[in-house]
Amino acid sequence: MSTPKFNEERLLNILLAPQISEKATYVAEKNEQVIFRVVNDATKLEVKAAVEKLFSVTVDSVNISNVKGKQKRFGRSIGRRQDWKKAYVCLAAGQEINFAASEQG
Repeated sequence: MSTPKFNEERLLNILLAPQISEKATYVAEKNEQVIFRVVNDATKLEVKAAVEKLFSVTVDSVNISNVKGKQKRFGRSIGRRQDWKKAYVCLAAGQEINFAASEQG
């Protein structure tokens, strides 16, 4: 199966930030997965291509989850946070993305 060609500028804008939480750390240790916050119209193939390009790793699979925004109160008015999308990226065996090392260097 041939890999589709993506716009390079689009690939650089797909990943917004790594999702760092207790759950993300647990998933990373147990399943060799990394969780990213991605743009709302991102597809699995785009996320896979973006991670492989930016971090020079091999990606096995990608699962995407839509997260619904919470309702919040601001005084008497009720507001709502935006919906967002996160991607669970499963890396090949032996592959690793270390965010702490990239911040210090």
